[in-house]
Parts: sequence; structure tokens; C-alpha cells
Amino acid sequence: MTVRQLVEQLKALGAREGGVLLVHTSFRAVRPVEGGPLGLIGALRQALGPEGTLVMPAMTSGDTVFDPRSTPTQGMGITAELFWRQPGVLRSTHPGSSFAAEGPLAERICQPQPLSPPHGPDSPVGRVHHLGGQVLLLGVTHSESTTLHLAEAIARVPYAVSHPCVVEVDGVARTVMVRETDHCCAGFQLADEWLRARGLQREGKVGSADARLSEAPDLVKVTVEHLVLDPLVFLCSRGSGCDQCDAARASIRSADSLDDPSGTLRERQ
Repeated sequence: MTVRQLVEQLKALGAREGGVLLVHTSFRAVRPVEGGPLGLIGALRQALGPEGTLVMPAMTSGDTVFDPRSTPTQGMGITAELFWRQPGVLRSTHPGSSFAAEGPLAERICQPQPLSPPHGPDSPVGRVHHLGGQVLLLGVTHSESTTLHLAEAIARVPYAVSHPCVVEVDGVARTVMVRETDHCCAGFQLADEWLRARGLQREGKVGSADARLSEAPDLVKVTVEHLVLDPLVFLCSRGSGCDQCDAARASIRSADSLDDPSGTLRERQ
């Protein structure tokens, strides 16, 4: 697949020239591509044009002091790993949940943010949403979409799990606990049916990959509506054997016990 063909596919899918585009991708699903992962990055840049801003996750393990100039990503894929290393690309400074961006709005998107929540309104994902950006999933599903964690933060879901993260304070490394709406994320795939039902998701092929494109405000709005009705909709059912979702449910009980030592509050089912 040539870069030119990829650009045509991206534009046909609805990638907006001059817009903000948050991309989660598996190059293995997209390939073969002329120029490899860098060719895909070039196609995304061309589709957005010089006034567009490209954003990708650049998250790390969080178990060492984070340096945005050198700390490698973890589990983000080769495209995201190469993207943040390119000339002119900025990287945010969250020690575990950084993002990379290039374009006129990159500096705004990569501004400092609170440690928790990592994907809240005042984060790169939140800023993409505020700027009316788009979310593109290339060869991955909504289970990899950080924008759904933003929706959880906005909806104030009752679960939050803390994970250790190394930060540097006055030149000294120390470990702090960062609370986030963590679970297995398999339930995020419900967003497919929610968006399709309203005609808010465009689907097609980019290279060899199945691609999904939605407007970040649409994705967040629809998801928040469902979370208001059922705050636990994304969690695997009790007894399913999912340790991550069980930990999220346990966090609700822990929070209840702090607010209600008598134990009269009951976890929502």
C-alpha cells in the first residue's frame, strides 16, 4: 500500500484536514505499507495537512523516572513509539500516561496535567475532546481507546484503582500511587453498537486494517449517557473471573467503607 493510497483512504473515511486527530494503531494490522510505520505516520500527516495536529499515546511503564526525551513507550505499538521520536513532535510530561503531538495545537495538547486522573478533562485526551478532535482506531478496537476513560472521568464512575508510579521530586525519585479508572477495558467495545445505532462512527479500511473514526465529542457524549444510566456498564460481571474488573468493583466497596464505616451502603450491581 502506497502512502498516497493511505492518504486517500484516510480522507474517504473522514479524517478532517486541518483538524485534531488522536490515533491508536496496530501497524501489524495495517501493513504492508510503503516506508513501514514511518510511511503510515507520513500518510496521517498528509491527510491532516499543515494546519492539522496529529496525536498518539506515548505511555510508559511508570516504574522508572520519566524523561520525555528518552523513556520508551510500553505497549503502544511501533508506530506510536516512532512518532514521538520524530523531529518537531512534542511529548507531554505525565510520568506514566504521556501523549505525543505534532502540529499547530501540539503545545496546547501537551501542557502539564494533574497526575490523576491520567485521562481526565485536563489531559491530552481531554484537550483533544475540548478542541473538537477526532478519534481514529486503526486495527484496534475501542478497548484501546483512551477517550472512553475520559468519559468515565466526566461521568464520575464510582470505581478507581491506584497504581504505583515513579516521579522525581527535587531530584529524588519516589513512588506515588496514581488513581485511575482501570479495568480490563473489554467492555469498551460496547461503544461500537452505541455509535453505530446513531450513525456516529465511520468504518472502512486503511491499508489492511479495519478502521473506525468518530468525533471525540460524540464518543464522549454517547458514552457518558450510558454511564449515567449504568455506571458499571464497562465492568465484567461479578464471578466472570476477570481480576481487573474485580479490583475495580472492590475499589467501590473500599470507598464506601471510608464514607460509611457502619457498612450500610451497598455496592451497585
